[in-house]
Amino acid sequence: MKKLRTLIIDDERLARDEIKLHLQEYPFIEVVGEAADADEAEQLIIAAGPDLIFLDIHMPERSGLDLLESLDQAPEVIFTTAYDQYAVKAFELNALDYLVKPVRKERFQLAIEKIQARMNETTSQAERRHVFIREGERMFWIKIMDICLVESSGNYSMIYTTGRKYCLKRSLNQLEKILDPDVFFRAGRAAIINTNFIKEIKPLPKGKLEVSIGSGQTIEVSGRQSSVFKNKNMI
Repeated sequence: MKKLRTLIIDDERLARDEIKLHLQEYPFIEVVGEAADADEAEQLIIAAGPDLIFLDIHMPERSGLDLLESLDQAPEVIFTTAYDQYAVKAFELNALDYLVKPVRKERFQLAIEKIQARMNETTSQAERRHVFIREGERMFWIKIMDICLVESSGNYSMIYTTGRKYCLKRSLNQLEKILDPDVFFRAGRAAIINTNFIKEIKPLPKGKLEVSIGSGQTIEVSGRQSSVFKNKNMI
């Protein structure tokens, strides 16, 4: 198993030291940095691209959830906090695990076993990538490859999966940078489609195309992008 690169994010130095002490027993996990607040952590995540973060929910100024919401794509997360009432919410978020401080050795070992199992899954790294979305009190982790369609809504984007739609505080241009161009196609100024979810393609006048998506939407591809689509041998 390749080394997992991890960051420890907690405003309390003793809490960060506790996690580092536990990790000494797991040589396949490499600590590549630590941060005491969300701003510092965000810069480290962008620079280091960790596989895993240990993340405190309650931090000054911006919480751990605020941090996740600001990221273009989120790494695997093990939450750490002194407040166990957040446990249910953490698992609703599909977090890898949830540790209540102070962390017992046996409980930490269970969390590490979960990360080992997740990383040993047959899914590729691309299939494990996801974005974190918060809508009021509700929060979701959406696998990027499960996104059928993204539509522009000003400085926001509407993300469609086969089950529902979500509002993300990210522009279409920002999202396009993290989407695999071999899978996602820019249909025009206002939409990006996941070509794996295309159900039907119809020709329109002036060389344009109409694409039906598995999430139930029908998108008219611009004339210029229709030519690009055809040249990519997608039809």
